[in-house]
Amino acid sequence: MSGRRRLDWLGLTPEPERELPAAVAALRASSHRPPEARTAPAELAAAERRRVERLVLRGSRHSWLRYLAEVTELVTAVATAPRPEPGDRAAALLAAEVVLDHHRMLIGLPGPGYGRTARDRAALEGAVRTLRTTPRTGESR
Repeated sequence: MSGRRRLDWLGLTPEPERELPAAVAALRASSHRPPEARTAPAELAAAERRRVERLVLRGSRHSWLRYLAEVTELVTAVATAPRPEPGDRAAALLAAEVVLDHHRMLIGLPGPGYGRTARDRAALEGAVRTLRTTPRTGESR
């Protein structure tokens, strides 16, 4: 590893590494693929853990933020869906809160990370509001 490589982004918080793999796997499992084409949740969670581990061990700040932008897209898709599944909502809310906390902490690091995530922060704030306040599937309005 080069002495010039910036690693300050790794020290923000351990929650993304710990909590995102299972939540993101749940969101990916419920994608619009037919049930017979879906991967088992345990396999998806293991694959997501490996992906996060690779990003943390060998990735860059840029690749990490790109991954978190992908998670933001998954979250906002659930938040804007007309009738998301209850499990999707829970996974989306968890992922949104973890990524939003991460992005807010970027303000304390040098570099463009905080500014670069402004659009994602706004999308996540809206998604969190929606996921916390709208009734779950099957609940009365």
